[in-house]
Formats: sequence, C-alpha cells, structure tokens
Amino acid sequence: MLELYQWELSQFSEKVRLLLDYKRLEYRKIEVAPGIGQLELFRLTGQKQVPVLKDGNRYIADSTEIAKYLDSEYPDYPLIPIDPKKGALTLLLEDWADESIGVKGRKALFAAISQDQSFRKSLLPISTPDILRSVVEGVPGDFLSALGFGVGFTPDVVNAAVTSLKQDLDIITQLLVGSPYLTGDEPTLADLTVASLSMLLKFPEGAYLDLPVSLRGKGLSSIANNPDYEAFFAWRDRIYSQFRKPLPGITPPVGNSPTSIQID
Repeated sequence: MLELYQWELSQFSEKVRLLLDYKRLEYRKIEVAPGIGQLELFRLTGQKQVPVLKDGNRYIADSTEIAKYLDSEYPDYPLIPIDPKKGALTLLLEDWADESIGVKGRKALFAAISQDQSFRKSLLPISTPDILRSVVEGVPGDFLSALGFGVGFTPDVVNAAVTSLKQDLDIITQLLVGSPYLTGDEPTLADLTVASLSMLLKFPEGAYLDLPVSLRGKGLSSIANNPDYEAFFAWRDRIYSQFRKPLPGITPPVGNSPTSIQID
C-alpha cells in the first residue's frame, strides 16, 4: 500500500490526500512529528519537508512531483491533461496556486494561532494526547508573535497576505463562471490544488480532516464568512464531495472551539 508521510494540517499534505482519493488509490497516513520525526524522514528521503509519498522502495517528495509520479505509475483518472495546451495551463495554474494560496494561507493561519490559545489547541489532531494539548494551548501569544516577527510574519505582512488572498479568490471565481472546472469540463490537477490549498481559509464541511467537528466549515472570518466568496467555497465543497474520501470514525472532543479565526 502507498504510504503518505504528512502533517494533518499541512495544505500540501491535504493536496496529496485529495490527489490520491481522486485517483481511487488506497494509502496509509504516517504523521511526521516536528523535530525528531523530521530527522527520521531526512534519514529515509534526504529532506525534512512533508508531504512525501512512499511507493514500495521509492520515496517521492514535493506535491507537484508526486502528482506527476501518480499519473506516470497510476494512469487511471489522470491529473494532467494529455492535450499539450490544457496540460500546460493546468501546470501553470497549479504552480500559481502553490506559490499564492499556499504561501499566503499559512501566513494568515499563523497570525490566528498566535492570537487565540484555544484555537491553537483545537487545531491539533483529535488523537493528540491531552498533556500535549495543554502544552500547546499554554504557549504565550507574545512568544508566537515574536516568533512570527522572526520569520517575517509581521502584522503588515499578514494583512497584505489576507488582502491578496481575497483578490486571488475573486480571480478564481471569475474563471469558474460558466465552467464547472478551471480548465474546462473535466477536473484536473489545477482544480484539486486550488480546492485543497484553500482548506486553511475555510475548513471543508465534511469529515475529511482529523480535526474537531466544531471546526468544519469555519475559517478566517474575513474570508470564510464573506458572502463574496460563497460561490468559490460552494465549488470547493463540491470538489470535496465528488472526490475526497471522508474519514471513518471521527468523533468530536468534549469542550468548546472557536467558530472563526479572527485576525486583527
């Protein structure tokens, strides 16, 4: 069976999960613990970042390379159109989404995590031990804010990212006018990439992620609750309902979780 080295809340791990489900491929998730888990991943693959797909004795890193590998080795339900022009457009849109929605979405989420202790705790996978939940919840917001400054996530940078994300969603919504998918009548890697990378802006409604039920359909308040983007998220949720396999046996934890991610 295929094995996916991942983080549950990683957009690019979710991208690969959606690709695998789209291709009707069975796989096993292996959660990589930050730090020691990354060192073990480096020992196996020569790099520390997820996602990494293992197929037999082969390790494939990077979500784009994984997509190409899947089309090569498992050609049913292709991700990249054979037609050269549609194939080129698909890869262009995928690369744009990786560098735009992928990067800016992480910046916006980091700000939310640093501002809301209970939200940090609720974002942990359901299987996380209670003692670790308490540790994560107890990390001071000031410390995370300082860390954000250290990696360039200043308030101005975060606000610019959110503004740019809104422009991106406006563009995608226009591309979908009169068309069920971004490049025509059939789904491609472009659609699956945009849909999956938007998960940090608004979590999908269904039981697709190992996160509390109370977080489904919630997200960055200025985007997730904005009627201007209802059409986009309706399209995204349709992609999920068509192709993403729900997780079995997910139950919510006891306690309250925030209904939206506030960024000041």
